[in-house]
Amino acid sequence: MKKRAPITACICLVAFALGAATGAPRASAQIARTVDTSGRQLFINADPPARLKLAAVKTRKTIYLPAESTFMGRSHPEMSIDRDGVEKLAREAANRHNVDPALVRAVIQTESNWNPAAYSRKGAGGLMQLIPTTAQRYGANDVFNPQQNIDAGVRHLKGLLERYNGNLELALAAYNAGEGAVDRAHGIPAFRETRNYVQKVQDAYYRPGSGRLEGAFSNPRAIHREVDSDGRVIFKND
Repeated sequence: MKKRAPITACICLVAFALGAATGAPRASAQIARTVDTSGRQLFINADPPARLKLAAVKTRKTIYLPAESTFMGRSHPEMSIDRDGVEKLAREAANRHNVDPALVRAVIQTESNWNPAAYSRKGAGGLMQLIPTTAQRYGANDVFNPQQNIDAGVRHLKGLLERYNGNLELALAAYNAGEGAVDRAHGIPAFRETRNYVQKVQDAYYRPGSGRLEGAFSNPRAIHREVDSDGRVIFKND
């Protein structure tokens, strides 16, 4: 009588695989199912497929830029610049675009306090705190490059002054809140941040010793904060 081919081992192996799938105790190696070239299904105790191993590891994306990084992902640790260097760039850009250098200094002081690596929670960066769309509009590919940042910021400021016919308050409000907000409000928007910003820039611009050009802008309603020799805080509108 002809003997049958032994199938016990195969059945046991399949049973072992099914047991592993239902939670029965199993060896540390995983039972994997595969199909050979003739179409037969085989169960082998191989290591887990590589794609399963890779899927378990996810790389986290960086959300916040370090101070020395740019919007383009580059860094310029060598671009350290002192206050005198920034003032020189501000003066050159102001003269180049016919804007009062004292006004540019007042904006820089208010926006970044002279820090080339300043970066706001709203995504504005550099000395004059440019958002990416404004920086690109004026050709600043690297907002943390002091020269590019100041030149683009001065051009933007000049454009706003022209848009609002030399009205400094409206130009500064638009610099902070955007032209759309100013146009919708038909004046300075009722945002506390914007109103405080306009006041701070004007305080810095109109203060004694700011070096502003006489007659460039006049604002009799501007209130200036001063501290006298006794330490008292005095507010003036002259």
